[in-house]
Amino acid sequence: MSYFSTIYSDNSLPVRAKTVYMYLRDRSDKERKCWPGINTIAAELNCSRSTVKRALHDLEKHGYIRRLPHFFSFCKSYRKR
Repeated sequence: MSYFSTIYSDNSLPVRAKTVYMYLRDRSDKERKCWPGINTIAAELNCSRSTVKRALHDLEKHGYIRRLPHFFSFCKSYRKR
């Protein structure tokens, strides 16, 4: 089963958040951490910094990511099995 299945079915999550989540998953390492800057995410997804910030807030609020100093980490409950 795809690790995106949970996020695909979460109707309370905006499309911007789903897009940023997929971007972060694509760039995460073996420990499920990644550290792209907001400017980098915005440039590569062709959206504004404020859209990325709102998406990150949505993802953290819904428990899909944890924001730690200098990188993003995916919550254990959403780890690939």
